Amino acid sequence: MDINQLIATRLRELRDAQGLTLAALAERSGVSRSNISSIERGESSATATVLDRLSAALNVTLASLFDKPADTPSPVSRPDTQPVWTDPVSGYVRRNLSPPGYSPIQMVEVSFPPHQRVAYETATRNADVYQQIWIIDGRLELTLGDTLWTLDAGDCLAMKVDQPVSFHNPGDKAVRYLVSLVTQPHKSRKEDA
Repeated sequence: MDINQLIATRLRELRDAQGLTLAALAERSGVSRSNISSIERGESSATATVLDRLSAALNVTLASLFDKPADTPSPVSRPDTQPVWTDPVSGYVRRNLSPPGYSPIQMVEVSFPPHQRVAYETATRNADVYQQIWIIDGRLELTLGDTLWTLDAGDCLAMKVDQPVSFHNPGDKAVRYLVSLVTQPHKSRKEDA
């Protein structure tokens, strides 16, 4: 299945499952109704920023937009079935490594081109998203809120994704890294009487 068709199918499935109209998703995400419609028809290759806004509005991780539909999920994800997507603006390539729907943990391999930058607004979600980023090769500058982290090969950063985050490759070669994500529903808090 073509990656744009895969995203189109997943976006429609997730929107329909939540009973959202195009207009409602547009309002929640800040992405225009026409842009969402174009993505859902597989006619547009959305940017990483747009996909982040849509996933936040749907209260799922970005990686969830690349899950292939499966009648009976398999615990094995083979390289030839792993969805690969390239951001049309920065050229970064992400491969979803995890089998769809089998585990609360999602793993993604990223190849980030030299001198590129991607920023995510990371809108409020109805779930807590935790990530660990392990650098395989190269150097990555990651800014979480107001904190800049410079990560080299072998470094691993654990973070809660609850504020804006940006990725920058300052080097002359691609950075390769692994992202591991876990999503947990917000815990309800008891108010004092």
